[in-house]
Amino acid sequence: MISSDAAVARCQDLVELARKHGADAADAACRASASESVSVRLGELEEVERSESEEISLRVFVGRRSSSINTSDFAPEGLAMLAQRAVEMARLAPEDPYAGLVPEERLFTGDYPDLELFDPAEPSPQELREAALAAEDAGRAVAGVTNSNGGSASASRGVFGLATSNGFARGHTSGSHSISASVVAGDSSGMETDYAYATKRFRADLPDAASIGTEAGERVVRKLGPGSLPSKRMPVVFDPRVGNGVLGHLLGAMGAPAIARKASFLLGREDEALFDNAIRVVEDPHRKRGLRSRVFDGEGVQATARALVEGGRIFGWLTNVASASQLGLGLTGHASRGGGGSPGVSVSNVMMEPGTASVAELIADIEDGLYVTGLFGQGVNLVTGDYSRGASGFRIIGGEIAGPVSEITIAGTLPEMFRALVPANDLEFKYGIDVPTFRIDGMSVAGE
Repeated sequence: MISSDAAVARCQDLVELARKHGADAADAACRASASESVSVRLGELEEVERSESEEISLRVFVGRRSSSINTSDFAPEGLAMLAQRAVEMARLAPEDPYAGLVPEERLFTGDYPDLELFDPAEPSPQELREAALAAEDAGRAVAGVTNSNGGSASASRGVFGLATSNGFARGHTSGSHSISASVVAGDSSGMETDYAYATKRFRADLPDAASIGTEAGERVVRKLGPGSLPSKRMPVVFDPRVGNGVLGHLLGAMGAPAIARKASFLLGREDEALFDNAIRVVEDPHRKRGLRSRVFDGEGVQATARALVEGGRIFGWLTNVASASQLGLGLTGHASRGGGGSPGVSVSNVMMEPGTASVAELIADIEDGLYVTGLFGQGVNLVTGDYSRGASGFRIIGGEIAGPVSEITIAGTLPEMFRALVPANDLEFKYGIDVPTFRIDGMSVAGE
């Protein structure tokens, strides 16, 4: 696989080709990745997979007209044709008064801090197989587990390079290691499945593979024999594994492209107390070994730590060049690059700061409620803020976790949910967007 320096050099060469073919400005982003994974099932090797990929995307500007194109063909003649075609496409495109490159004075130019995003240790296929087996074996050893969907272990690495015609040329290398297990409990009269996994930048930071399998086994056994619960309004407690999705809806609605399209339920709520005054949500792109850590965004703007929610209020929109220009805002370092097309918006490491109560204290006064561990369906409308999802988990009775429940629906509106949100003190960094367990009173629950 190429180095990040080689990725940057390719981008610079492609930008220069675009300029030679008549582009007034251009940027190019190059990605390369390699991964290896081993999957087992019922103690037997099921699959060994290795993949490598490389691609480069080019965006060109001719006046206020632009086009984007990408390829995995790195032959010199192929890249020359790509650059020529991109310029020809741009000349035929409609004018866009908002698109463009980051102004030169806003481009990241500082020293590159070591965020420890790449682990040079490469596990062998045998080591990956042993980890996958250990995870699955531990899951199958839990009393009540009757079958397995398998265990897996993987390692991946990737490079990214970005170059612009106004002087930016930087890249980075990253990687990750993962272990997972998925097991089944019950029989033909009622079966349940569940999983557990962990992903870290460094393999040494992964929990013991057997503990991952044990977690999967214990999770699925607790789900056996689910019932339902009466339809009514009640407190709903979200496990961190699903609660981060609720925070993700807020982040999606804070994206300036959605604001520019008037497609966000947050429009007009910039100064509204959306959360309790004590709630604070922060972003830290420079967290060492963070799953979403980065020094610069997909357009070359420095990524900086910031509060996204403070004093219960959101702290502005998340911009890229086009949305910032359209809305008359500054650049926030949130541009993201996919395989091609114009940059979008994404966040780095985000967390909701923990509260002061333990989980037991958080639910102690709930006479009848729901603890959600699984969410299903796509019933979230970020334009209106309406929220409706299928759910499973456990009933809370008299302040204690009771039996499992499934095939229920929880509903509300995101603004109402945010205002009622109360976090516990059990925050852990696991997913890139992390939350503690939290409680929301007054949600509509549809059961039996």
